[in-house]
Amino acid sequence: MMHLLLDIVRDKRSPSPLVHLAFKFLYIITKVRGYKIFLRLFPHEVADLQPVLDMFADQNPKDYETWETRYMLLLWLSMTCLIPFDLARLDGNILSEEGCTRMPIMDRILNVAKSYLVVSDKARDAAAVLVSRFIIRPDVKQKRMADFLDWALSTLSKSSFQTMEGTIVMDGMLQALAQLFKHGKRDDCLPYASTVLECLDNCKLSESNQTLLRKLGVKLVQRLGLTFLKPKVAKWRYQRGCRSLAANLQFSAQVPVAQNLVIAADDEEEYDIPGEVENVIEQLLIGLKDKDTIVRWSAAKGIGRITGRLPKELADDVVGSLLDCFSFQETDNSWHGGCLALAELGRRGLLLPSRITDVVPVILKALTYDEKRGACSVGSNVRDAACYVCWAFARAYDPLELKPFVNQISSALVIAAVFDRDINCRRAASAAFQENVGRQGTFPHGIDIVTAADYFAVGNRVNCFLNISVYIASFPEYTQSMIDHLVNMKINHWDGVIRELSTKALHNLTPQVPEYMTNVVLPRLLPLAVGTDLHTRHGAILACAEITHALYKLALSLSKMPFREDPIIDGWQWLINDSLRSLPLVSSTARQQIKEAAVSALAALCNEYYINEQREANPALQGELLQQYISELQNTEEMVRCGFSLALGALPRFLLKGKLQQVLEGLKKVICISRKDVSFAESRRDGLKATAKVCQTVGVKRNGPQDEFVCKDNVVQIYTMLLNGMSDYTTDSRGDVGAWVREAAMTSLMEVTLLLVQNEPELLDANICKQIMCCVAQQSAEKIDRFRAHAGSVFLTLLNFDNPPIPHIPHREELERIFPRSEAVTLNWNAPSQAFPRITQLLGLPTYQYYVLLGLTVSVGGLTETTVRYSAQSLFDYMKKIQNDLGAMNNFCETLLQVFEDNLLNDRVSVPLLKMLDQMLANGCFDIFTAEENHPFSLKLLTLCKEEIKKSKDIQKLRSSIAVFCGMIQFQGDMRKKVLFQLFLLLCHPFPVIRKTTASQAYEMLITYSDIVDPDILDEVMTVLSDTNWDAELPLVREKRNYLCDLMKVPKPQLVNPSPMGLCYKPKT
Repeated sequence: MMHLLLDIVRDKRSPSPLVHLAFKFLYIITKVRGYKIFLRLFPHEVADLQPVLDMFADQNPKDYETWETRYMLLLWLSMTCLIPFDLARLDGNILSEEGCTRMPIMDRILNVAKSYLVVSDKARDAAAVLVSRFIIRPDVKQKRMADFLDWALSTLSKSSFQTMEGTIVMDGMLQALAQLFKHGKRDDCLPYASTVLECLDNCKLSESNQTLLRKLGVKLVQRLGLTFLKPKVAKWRYQRGCRSLAANLQFSAQVPVAQNLVIAADDEEEYDIPGEVENVIEQLLIGLKDKDTIVRWSAAKGIGRITGRLPKELADDVVGSLLDCFSFQETDNSWHGGCLALAELGRRGLLLPSRITDVVPVILKALTYDEKRGACSVGSNVRDAACYVCWAFARAYDPLELKPFVNQISSALVIAAVFDRDINCRRAASAAFQENVGRQGTFPHGIDIVTAADYFAVGNRVNCFLNISVYIASFPEYTQSMIDHLVNMKINHWDGVIRELSTKALHNLTPQVPEYMTNVVLPRLLPLAVGTDLHTRHGAILACAEITHALYKLALSLSKMPFREDPIIDGWQWLINDSLRSLPLVSSTARQQIKEAAVSALAALCNEYYINEQREANPALQGELLQQYISELQNTEEMVRCGFSLALGALPRFLLKGKLQQVLEGLKKVICISRKDVSFAESRRDGLKATAKVCQTVGVKRNGPQDEFVCKDNVVQIYTMLLNGMSDYTTDSRGDVGAWVREAAMTSLMEVTLLLVQNEPELLDANICKQIMCCVAQQSAEKIDRFRAHAGSVFLTLLNFDNPPIPHIPHREELERIFPRSEAVTLNWNAPSQAFPRITQLLGLPTYQYYVLLGLTVSVGGLTETTVRYSAQSLFDYMKKIQNDLGAMNNFCETLLQVFEDNLLNDRVSVPLLKMLDQMLANGCFDIFTAEENHPFSLKLLTLCKEEIKKSKDIQKLRSSIAVFCGMIQFQGDMRKKVLFQLFLLLCHPFPVIRKTTASQAYEMLITYSDIVDPDILDEVMTVLSDTNWDAELPLVREKRNYLCDLMKVPKPQLVNPSPMGLCYKPKT
């Protein structure tokens, strides 16, 4: 592929765009494989040098669209310039035919490199590669190396990283110098190293905000340091005796025997270390603390490379300086850089075993490093780097060297792999543990733990905390350290999710060491539960609860808590009540959790401490508690009502005995909508939930007292409360909040009905069952997918319940045919395409027709495209079935008019109803009535439409009514004159947009129903409608409107009296 592309480039007949495209493909290959590998594949014959140089003459360095061409040419030139001949031999006669002197090839290449070192695109990187390969040629370094370095250092010192241009130039110079000192011979570069280092110090790159410049500065510094030192491997470095994985595993199964791990004697010849090396190491140590990872990583590699050329004593000083990075006065950047450097030293054998004692405690701290910053924390990169250190040590040291630290390292890695917050740290710890198990072979239960906590298993944080931790803790070597870590580091974590998971983990770990939890952990947690730090207090309280619960399961005496008649019970009751009263002060995210926890705690408290030996409640306590809770149901704060409603629903039966009617009356006030609390939808929702819970708690007894049971005296009251919730359509800034109430009402109706039918089915009369089924059917036809699905589920549950079957369900046989039991599970009520074809079939059942049509109205006239499409199509399919059945059509139209009349001026229903009527008229749903003159349906419909838009300012409603009026023109008789009068009335509406809409739709109406106008005047009428400026002043518009009235012989509207909205008219006689 490469040769094919280069053939295109070499072909002089290839057009310029094709050449650029070929170089672009070559660049893509370079990106995939890497330029270092790709570079060796370039043709580099002597004959290639001149053509490549000549191609640069056609390049424009400022053309941003062809930078790939220049990049690839520079890489190609960096390969061809390595030909093993003196470049002067290629110049020949440098005098041209015109007598002018041509530039030598050496200078041409150098000028190309210099010119592209200061460009702003990627060609700058390739130019640095060219410099590093070209300058080190024997012939070039003698003649041009000093000059080039002078030029580079001069350019570098004159540039400033404060400007973008200066940053680009400095980047090019630093890249070139770094590459040059990397590839150049030490003897060639050493004379210039001090000068370059001095210039670099003067640039003060550490103060720059440009990450790349700081990284290149560190890279150049380490290359200069390597230049100052002789390139020889330190004989004192640690050399591990065996690097075979199989041998290690075999060694772990045998008695440990000392291997040949003796460090070679330091018999290296003495030589002076240049003073500049100290400066280099100091800059690299500063680089370890840089704010960017790539700078710290480059500095760490530099530390490793330079330390490998130092004498043993100086190398040990470097390690000591590195350990200073791990002070708690240092930032997380310093800890991260220090870990990277230690890993590099360990990997290269430069961290001697004598230093492991100092290093391991630091690494153990780094494995749990987590420093809080505001609402979050930093340190995940430090923990990740510490895992890398453990991984490197596993490969670097013999098992005997690390044996004293095995338990500490293994426990720390297990804790990081299971309990770290970040997935990358858990996986890094798992990899490090696995490496130690394989290389060292000394970790307790290593294979078992590696199998359980592999790369994929530790990816799920909940699984780590609650499952894997339990398995690992079953090995005694890890149990206590894991528990101590959770208590010391995790229950006070800034992330609430981690605190909760940690306490659940403590609950799961308690059965492993119940005595340790009882005697050590709980006494340590109790003072923390009353501490000043909010996170610590929260975690400690949860931990105490979880551990106590776990001990209770183990039947330990401590968890029985014999506090009956103890004042602490009043304190707990006060805490629950205060939590419910404080709900308005809590953030919305935590409010639901607090409410549920308080209600759950109340139920447990009452069942444990408020019942006497006769299984009854203390009358005084019962009266006080219920009176207090019922009074809070009228609190001015909605959330307080919610909390205490649910609290009443959670009370046990013995506290409700004799007080049922009082509780129901209190909940009734919460559920009813009044003017002052119309927006309290959430309290009404929770009131309905509480009502159902109370009914389930007290049970059913047909002839029982109404203060103790659901019975014949209060069943109607209960159903009235629940059915009232089905008509809650409250809206506010959050949308249809009444849907929450309707959802709770449906659930509560289902629960109470199933309760009654299983115990006293005689209490269910036909009227109640009819209301329930009709209301739920209406909800199952409405527009919101989630609530429609819930309604459908409730509807089918009630229909299909057979233990015993619910009595008095209207049209049960027809319903079972429409909704077969076999399809109850597969029917997706969320999908409009599945729900509406079924629910529209209920229009043929007289009992359900009104309610289903009411629900369909808001769906067909809604806004959601899929809901409108499938609901309308299902409705039209039903209308086609009854199109020729006059009786069915009359019944349907009477129901439709009744829905309209009942919801007149109720915009929630009336506006969608007008849209639905428009679609039905357009689809010919009422064709059976259009042949009859002055049909009662059309007259009543027109009257209702006129009443609906009277004095209305709602643009949407007025537009929908215009469409309905235009559709009603198809009815015969005087109806047409009345419709035209309404349209002409709207042609002079105060709102210009309504006038324009009326004219436009009237024009379309005349095209569709041309028979309503005399053919002789049709063109004139349509011309007036289309050419008149209906945005003009009303007197001008009224003149045109009256002209249309005269043409079509329609009475002119006459001004009666001004109204707040606009003008009122009556026909002229």
